Amino acid sequence: MATSSKAKKTVRIASGRKRARQDVKLNAANSALRSKFRTAVKGVLKAVAAGDKAKAAETFKTAQRVIDSIADKGMFHKNKAARHKSRLSAKVKALAA
Repeated sequence: MATSSKAKKTVRIASGRKRARQDVKLNAANSALRSKFRTAVKGVLKAVAAGDKAKAAETFKTAQRVIDSIADKGMFHKNKAARHKSRLSAKVKALAA
């Protein structure tokens, strides 16, 4: 009886089963946050590419909030969040100049 190496094994210990249930929920939450982050960054980049100063500044403000909230939750390191904000800010400022 050959088993597939990709098939997930069922956990027998109760604490392991609970951990597996929690992992599913956490994975879904993290995926949603990651998606929200990417969407916010793309919004700023699209506004910058279009040359719309007002929209770029507005979307940057919302993106900043999203990036900070993700860093606070520990999904990203605070330095990674700062790096993303800095680079987006530089693009928005370059557009205004």
